[in-house]
Amino acid sequence: MGGVKFWEKMGEVQRDFLVSMGLQPHMRFLDFGCGSLRAGRLLVPYLDPGNYYGIDINAEIIEVGYERELDEEAKRRLPPSNLRMTDRFDADFGVEFDMAIAQSVFTHVSLNHIRLCLYRLGKVMKPGGKFYATFSEKPRHYPIDGMWGRAYTERNVYWYYRADLRWAAQRTPFEFRYIGEWGHARNQKMVEYTRLPDDDA
Repeated sequence: MGGVKFWEKMGEVQRDFLVSMGLQPHMRFLDFGCGSLRAGRLLVPYLDPGNYYGIDINAEIIEVGYERELDEEAKRRLPPSNLRMTDRFDADFGVEFDMAIAQSVFTHVSLNHIRLCLYRLGKVMKPGGKFYATFSEKPRHYPIDGMWGRAYTERNVYWYYRADLRWAAQRTPFEFRYIGEWGHARNQKMVEYTRLPDDDA
């Protein structure tokens, strides 16, 4: 599966997964790496007006998605101010979030960037809120100097052990849980980070 069909399918897979994990229309939701609104075009009509927020490293892709993927009704439900370009995971929109996702973001960033993401999100997520993130997992005994096909070599080093994603939550207000399979067509695995109460964080 590739091209437009893959793009559309992954938007549907994200929406269905999030709803199955408890996303409800009244919740405020943050989409890390929202891009051209692959999931956003489906989540904006599902969520109450103004409850979808997105950040991405590429402002132009966000703008193209807003113009091409949303009809007029969806645009009325999604203020442009709910979308932001940032390369430092700046997620402070002046609201608290109930749920968030980073689909195919951790497959492109370092562990320290993952930790920064969790740190920044921890400041704007409600206690008990859920953050879901996908990653390219390698088996526990996979060699550190291994080369995984043509996609993950020394030029693309962003594959991780499960324990790496647990490590990233240290010194952040999140508890880690491994989910694993969730229906990704290219076998990215899913993890869940739960925002701890402030007294426990």
